[in-house]
Amino acid sequence: QVQLVESGGGLVQAGGSLRLSCAASGRTFSSYTMGWFRQAPGKEREFVAAISWSGGSTYYADSVKGRFTISRDNTKNMVYLQMNSLKPEDTAVYYCAATLNIGALRENWAYAYWGQGTQVTVSS
Repeated sequence: QVQLVESGGGLVQAGGSLRLSCAASGRTFSSYTMGWFRQAPGKEREFVAAISWSGGSTYYADSVKGRFTISRDNTKNMVYLQMNSLKPEDTAVYYCAATLNIGALRENWAYAYWGQGTQVTVSS
């Protein structure tokens, strides 16, 4: 089992940057593909980025490609999301999640473990 706790959210102006962190517990953390999802008010939760167990492969939604970078440190049981050039449309609650289903890493349903979320607000 994996427990996840996000941090690093906040209020930032458009064009600014934030770095989200996700602390994971559990001895098998390094076995999991890790993802970041987000949910804006009135919208469905959507895929943002994912990273393979080794960190060797990364995946991004088209809306954040080139602006966001996902990374992980298996020695510290941490996953990060560096967000640059933030836009007002990036405003959402951001969730960290873990999955062993590498064939569906862009899908909510594939992730067995979720954090509680951290709010990111980008002002124009």
